[in-house]
Amino acid sequence: MSTGESLSTTAPPVTAPHTVDPARWPDVAAPPSASRARTAVAAAVVRRALRQLPLRARYADGTVLGKGGPVLDIHQPEAFHRRIGARGLIGFGESYMSGEWDAPDLVAALTVLAAHAADLVPASLQRLRGLWAPRRPQEQHNTPGGSRDNIRHHYDLSNDLFAVFLDETLSYSSAVFRALPAGPGLLADAQHRKIDRLLDLAEVREGNRVLEIGTGWGELAIRAAARGAHVTSLTLSREQRDWARARIAAAGLTERVSVELRDYREARGTYDAVVSVEMIEAVGAEFWPVYFRTLDERLAPGGRAALQAITMPHGRLLASRSTYTWIQKYIFPGGLLPSVEAVAGTVRDHTRLTLARRDAYGAHYAETLRLWRERFTERADDVAALGFDATFRRMWTFYLAYSEAGFRSGYLDVQQYLLTKEGTSR
Repeated sequence: MSTGESLSTTAPPVTAPHTVDPARWPDVAAPPSASRARTAVAAAVVRRALRQLPLRARYADGTVLGKGGPVLDIHQPEAFHRRIGARGLIGFGESYMSGEWDAPDLVAALTVLAAHAADLVPASLQRLRGLWAPRRPQEQHNTPGGSRDNIRHHYDLSNDLFAVFLDETLSYSSAVFRALPAGPGLLADAQHRKIDRLLDLAEVREGNRVLEIGTGWGELAIRAAARGAHVTSLTLSREQRDWARARIAAAGLTERVSVELRDYREARGTYDAVVSVEMIEAVGAEFWPVYFRTLDERLAPGGRAALQAITMPHGRLLASRSTYTWIQKYIFPGGLLPSVEAVAGTVRDHTRLTLARRDAYGAHYAETLRLWRERFTERADDVAALGFDATFRRMWTFYLAYSEAGFRSGYLDVQQYLLTKEGTSR
């Protein structure tokens, strides 16, 4: 056996299979058609990568690859390799959804893979990425109509689903903790700390006019209004709009907050402050200049914009910006993470704004995701009672673990930005 490969006498444990509904999950129910040659190439590339990684990949025949570490159990190798050969990383995720592979500690295994993401595919194949990597479908581009469809796919799933795993603030973005690790009971406090820090960056105070791009379920708008600000909040999700309006009314703040079903490109008026939390990820690279120009145009002279954004390494952005990913197919259609360099360059080249401050909180997002994932797992029966089948639950578990691994490995980060506009009208 070559280095990194051994033969065990014990096959990996097989997880209990679940039935995949082919009508609901056509690309998960059965492996796609793929030529023997393509499957063989995929198997060779996968095995080569696994041999070099600090994990233990246990195949059904007892073969173990890797240098030791978190365990990856590959129950159906032929289907696993065929999916990856046909669809790359989309196939890798679909293979997990179908139960063809598993991991006792999914986050730990995915963290290893995320940490080595740039090296998993040989450089010779990376140069041919345009030939083998699937391209983003045209219908996912974030035109005004496309954005509405993309947002509905995720955020209009069910308010009750999100309430299952989020804390009572219903904040669906990275919290900022006082210390790490944190207990579940501290998540709401950490979410308020995140919101208050953004409002402080924007210097939101009594009498201010505030534009929020991306309402969520209304917590930031409520806290801004409680400071005495007048808030206009924009969302493309009907489910979120209705829930946010109800929460705002219950807080007695209806006269201070207007929640509108409107695209950011349709915003009107001028504001003392603009706040946007993890919304730029749904904008798309071709529209980043439009998004930042909107901030510029909506801010009054002397205004301040506070943003929270998930970022990825610039090199990986350039290599993958046109690639169709598992996250885009199943979780966030049209989603694309910017890099720190892309944000800075777009602000510089397309606006009159000054990037005055940037703070990173990647470890805090990993902790936030851990708490969400654990709560989602603990309340799986509640998710099932809402009508979400076992394949959906595996998909959502993979999404939360995959995201957590990205932050734990350092492949992903989250930033809070302060952008300022010259002037003295505030």
